[in-house]
Parts: sequence; structure tokens; C-alpha cells
Amino acid sequence: MNEMPNIEQANDMTESKISAKKVQVYYGDTHAIKDVDIEIQPKSVTAFIGPSGCGKSTFLRTLNRMNDTIDICRVEGSIKIDEEDIYDPKVDPVQLRAKVGMVFQKPNPFPKSIYDNIAYGPRIHGLARNKQELDDIVASSLQKAGLWEEAKNRLDEPGTGLSGGQQQRLCIARAIAVSPEVILMDEPCSALDPIATAKVEELIDELRENYTIVIVTHSMQQAARVSQRTAFFHLGILVEEGPTQDIFTNPKDKRTQDYITGRFG
Repeated sequence: MNEMPNIEQANDMTESKISAKKVQVYYGDTHAIKDVDIEIQPKSVTAFIGPSGCGKSTFLRTLNRMNDTIDICRVEGSIKIDEEDIYDPKVDPVQLRAKVGMVFQKPNPFPKSIYDNIAYGPRIHGLARNKQELDDIVASSLQKAGLWEEAKNRLDEPGTGLSGGQQQRLCIARAIAVSPEVILMDEPCSALDPIATAKVEELIDELRENYTIVIVTHSMQQAARVSQRTAFFHLGILVEEGPTQDIFTNPKDKRTQDYITGRFG
């Protein structure tokens, strides 16, 4: 009798946050992403690895319709978040991008104060009814991004005055401020020094308790450190995906083996 709830809990654990099926991406006549199927688990970190130009960032951008901004780009197939087709014409891309935040390769704070960088999203989405609520969102976002102690006495100073690593954590705080469920990170540490990288990696590990995180990284060491699952892309194809440890220690496909042992890439 006591077994039933556990089975249900186990089923809950395996439900995907993001489900992509037969995804194709074209830039004009170029077929950039071919037949990608992947299930991304909730509240975990999934890393996309592969050589430059293999399609990992292109595929990442399909998950919040960033490719919509490129005229010659066309996406086919199905991508669902919580069972909702994000390419359905009824879906508002602006609302989608509040639910699916993005952190880019180069820190890109707005040319505004630290406070206004974070308050911007909650203001346009109407998430705060008054100044006190907005203050609370700013403080809590900075705390979650591990930047509160460094920034609390500098909230009126420009975000661009922070160091590179602090700017990237500010961008993560800005993404968190609109209460997303998914955070996409496109090589978030590639412009940072090793100390700033370690801080961002530590932050990713903390954030996965509350968010589903997908990270594109050119660093296999980083993928091994921060992710629970890893997907290897090559020439626009998802070659294989699985638990990170399995991908790095016992890959099923020779192309994965060759990449992780440094034979190409």
C-alpha cells in the first residue's frame, strides 16, 4: 500500500520541463540544426557541448525564440515548455522571455544604475505594485546572484562600473528579477577570469535548486563541474545526451569519444 505515493513521486521527478522534438533550424538555405530531440529535466543543469559552429548556441536560442529576431531564420518541429508549444502563434515572445531568461557570452548590463538594471524587467512586466516591492525584488535578485554584499552601497552607480565577473552576476540577477522558470546561459564565463568563473559556477550550482538551467559551454571541464546532464552537438546534429558522468566516462558514440579526448574540436 505504501508504495503508490513513491511511484507517483518518481513519475513527477521524470517529467520534462522542456521537450523538443524533430527541431530543424534553417538560416536561409543553410540547414543549421537537424532533427534534434531532447528532454530537459526541471531544476537541473543541462550542458550543451561541441566544437565551434556545431549548432549548440543556435539550438539554445530556439528555447526562448531569440531566433525570431533573425529575418532569414526558420524553426520547424515542436518545442514545449510545461507542455505548452512555445511556437504557437498565441504565445507572446515577450512573456516567454520573462519565463525563459537569457544570459549572454559577454556581460551586457544596460547603461543604467545597478538598481535600474534589475528593476527594468519587473517594471515593464508589472511585477511590483510600489517602490517597496521593487526594492525587495532588487535586493532579493542581487542576493540570489551573490552580488548583494558588493553592490548594496552602490545601487545608484552605473552597472557598467562593475568588474567583468560582477557585471555577469548583475546580468544573472537581472534575469532572475522577473521570476523566470528557465535560465539559458550562452558561454557565460568565456569572457571572465578563473576567479570570476568559479563564482559564476558556484552560483549556477545554487540556482539549480529553483531554476531549470541550460548552459552552452566550450569548456568540457565546466560542463563536468556544473551540469547533471550533457548533450554533445556536432555539425547541427545532437549526437548523444545523457548523465554528464556517462557522457564523459563512457560515451556511446565514437564522435563524442573523439571530441572529449581532444581528437577534434
